[in-house]
Amino acid sequence: MAILVLSGPSGAGKSTIINNATQHIGSYYFSISTTTRTPRAGEADGREYFFVSKEEFERDIEAGYFLEYAKVHDNYYGTSLKPVIKALDEGRLVIFDIDVQGHNLVRKLLNDITTSIFITPPTLNELERRLNLRSLDDKNIIQRRIINAKKEIESIKEFDFIIINETIEQATKEFITIANAARLKRSYEEIDNIVKYWKN
Repeated sequence: MAILVLSGPSGAGKSTIINNATQHIGSYYFSISTTTRTPRAGEADGREYFFVSKEEFERDIEAGYFLEYAKVHDNYYGTSLKPVIKALDEGRLVIFDIDVQGHNLVRKLLNDITTSIFITPPTLNELERRLNLRSLDDKNIIQRRIINAKKEIESIKEFDFIIINETIEQATKEFITIANAARLKRSYEEIDNIVKYWKN
């Protein structure tokens, strides 16, 4: 059982790194959000989101199945722990791509099996250059992402590893090494069992 949390500014290359590493890190589950909104054209359940009814979402809130959730424009969005628990029981690595606050929530709940990486370009200027280069957002959104990045970098010490994404090739190699090592992390319960077995 192992969880790998990735955080870092938008534009740091997290999605590209994961895609490049897929063939080298074994079976994994990439955590996606659950929502009550209607799927848009081209979206599929279990790919972009898990699409559920409002009633089911609220039942799962009461049961404590959400790591975090919010209501936006009368629709719920959140990170359900149900598929995470299922993937862990199957022995798969669970990967979260979440912000610094999300990292803190995962640590509170599942610290003993969690490894975390902060991924960032080498400088703020380089981040801004990459955001402008990909031409996905207007200037206002880019500026908002820059402001968020300045806040997030202050939390970098809270992470187990830091990947400075100067080149995607090197960053991917580093990610693969960490992801495979994360699989070897033992939960507190497993460690207690090892100690008991060792003593007997």
